[in-house]
Amino acid sequence: MANVACIGAGTVGRAWAVVFARAGHEVRLHDANPTEVLERSLPLATKTLELLAAAGLLEESVATVLARISDADSIATAVASAAYVQESVREDVETKREVFSAIADAAPETAILASSTSAIRASEFLGHIRAPERALVAHPVNPPSLIPLVELCASAWTSDATLEAARALLTAAGMKPVTVLKEIDGFLLNRLQFTLVAEAMHLVGEGYCSIEDIDRVLTEGLALRWAFIGPFEVAHLNAPDGFKGFVERLGPMMRHLAAEAQTTYDWTGKAQAMHGQLAARIPVADIAARQAWRDEQILRLRQLKQDS
Repeated sequence: MANVACIGAGTVGRAWAVVFARAGHEVRLHDANPTEVLERSLPLATKTLELLAAAGLLEESVATVLARISDADSIATAVASAAYVQESVREDVETKREVFSAIADAAPETAILASSTSAIRASEFLGHIRAPERALVAHPVNPPSLIPLVELCASAWTSDATLEAARALLTAAGMKPVTVLKEIDGFLLNRLQFTLVAEAMHLVGEGYCSIEDIDRVLTEGLALRWAFIGPFEVAHLNAPDGFKGFVERLGPMMRHLAAEAQTTYDWTGKAQAMHGQLAARIPVADIAARQAWRDEQILRLRQLKQDS
């Protein structure tokens, strides 16, 4: 299997390392903090692998997969023999420009260079590097070790061959790529997610409902359908004559509600109160434990989807 380098060993970077190691790749993991990989990332990667093993989603032993991940003391060392590089450093344009310059100068000419950026357009930080045709955005959902979606978005310089090679490698690693055909801030998932969250904050902030009821609307309503079919198919199945009939009958209501939605709602002064309500139910000190519970539920759902 091809060698892979993961630059940045935080939550997303170490999760990527698990993805690639689980798929059989030798992974070099580097972080600017010299103690991050050995003292924090590898122990947490071990926990993730144990969780995957318990869910029946790991074909080899935890020790076998973990042995494929090693610490690299520099970007140059990490990428020297890599066929694929996944960057997951701080969400800052200048930081990413600097890191990608170092990656591009040290990586083989044939290496694919990918960024985990959540919202920054590739054209803002990938055009200046050596051979920019081999670079693109591969934006995951956090954590990619548990959630397989990855959004591929080319820059103006990315070659078709790079895009297809990245898709093939990530698919073989168990990921589920989608393609963003034109550059747009936030790509697809975050634009949909943040639009929904903004309207949710508007509804709670103006007293239409509680935080708990908004969450229940999703978990006991929308998410039960969306976990298996997306909004377009939901609409198609919700009308006896399909999507065309759905839009014809409900289109005026959709436009009316969209015009009333407050996606630019000013939550200044209200976000703290919302935090207080959430912290009363899930204290900040308990977030890590709740995250572990969440991860277990994600894997249970993936098992169900896999068996269906």
